[in-house]
Amino acid sequence: MMKYGDLESFIARRRRLFVLTGAGCSAPSGIPDYRDAEGRWKRVPPVTYQAFMASEATRRRYWGRSLVGWRKFHAAAPNLAHRALARLERLGGSEVLLTQNVDGLHQTAGSEGVIDLHGRLDRVRCMGCGARTARSAFQEALARRNPEWPALEAAEAPDGDAELDGVDFSNFVTPACSACGGVLKPDVVFFGESVPRDRVERAYAHLAAADAMLVVGSSLMVYSGYRFVERAAASGKPIAVVNLGRTRADALASLKVEAPCEEALAFLL
Repeated sequence: MMKYGDLESFIARRRRLFVLTGAGCSAPSGIPDYRDAEGRWKRVPPVTYQAFMASEATRRRYWGRSLVGWRKFHAAAPNLAHRALARLERLGGSEVLLTQNVDGLHQTAGSEGVIDLHGRLDRVRCMGCGARTARSAFQEALARRNPEWPALEAAEAPDGDAELDGVDFSNFVTPACSACGGVLKPDVVFFGESVPRDRVERAYAHLAAADAMLVVGSSLMVYSGYRFVERAAASGKPIAVVNLGRTRADALASLKVEAPCEEALAFLL
């Protein structure tokens, strides 16, 4: 592990790390990421909040693909990187873990001080009355109304999506909220949607209490995550980045480790 001695030293010298994780942390668990090593889109960008809310056809397409993709997404298990960060918390080394991922794998691995910056895909929220339900229950409702769909096979895509090319979504049935008839949406922040302000402020408060920042598996191309690196740099906090490929924060990092997250953090285990 001497190859990662600088990272081990960086972590050992800090008592309160603000940890930010991204898709690269969950990729070894079989959840595809969005971007390549240069930070460019690997595939068509995901649906935007505006498109989802404005079009029933867009919602049919989203939920049809998600009905098929949820099986494998829901079955994903934590990998060594998740477990290493959970152990870092148990050792008292982290102030908070802020994740851009929506898979809940950090909590499954044992991390308790987690802020889900972009929400959780295992919950569904009504955009009318705000009621939240478990995705597992909503998955059953989708399958009951669209009985032929669960048998479809498709390539996996990020965040529980599935590649269903050439499929007709026009007859797909998307249930409305049972309480108010409102539009149901995953309880996650879509592209084009703002992260709730109280969530951002809570993360900023933890960042202020931290003495350094550790980025794991994120290109930081999305500003919702990058802003925390900006704040850390402006506050004079050292920043270490573990990521395969270029990140938006490379120029701000005190230490950059270009390696798989599992391999780089293995010393914590």
